[in-house]
Amino acid sequence: MAIEVGTKAPDFELKSQHGETVRLSDFRGEKNVVLLFYPFAFTGVCTGELCALRDELPTFVNDEVQLLAVSNDAPFSLRVFAEQEGLEYPLLSDFWPHGEASRAYGVFDDEKGCAVRGTFVIDKEGVVRWTVVNGLPDARDLNDYVKALEAL
Repeated sequence: MAIEVGTKAPDFELKSQHGETVRLSDFRGEKNVVLLFYPFAFTGVCTGELCALRDELPTFVNDEVQLLAVSNDAPFSLRVFAEQEGLEYPLLSDFWPHGEASRAYGVFDDEKGCAVRGTFVIDKEGVVRWTVVNGLPDARDLNDYVKALEAL
């Protein structure tokens, strides 16, 4: 069960595709965060979703907002994926301990060994203000993220 709106967002510390450590708490008091969990790099629906975000990047990475995309892939795979698709925002690896951040947000599928499609809009105080969770085959509508950000 995914965490609910109004809940304090669980902090995490994950490595990006460039090997940099990223903590959710680094953005507290500074930026709203769109935290996007996706199953696997290099898959059709995930690639489509992440490229759609890339194409609208100024909406999701600016002075007020930071996009963080999390999968259970290894950082090295994420680096190749980011380079191949021109993804310049942080792709975070929840590889080890396997799925720890995904589990904290209630979006880890134990049977599949990966995160489902969970998105959380987190305000500058670190509180979840909007969320949507879709199954593995169901792409999300990024226009919903835009509306949720505008409501902050």
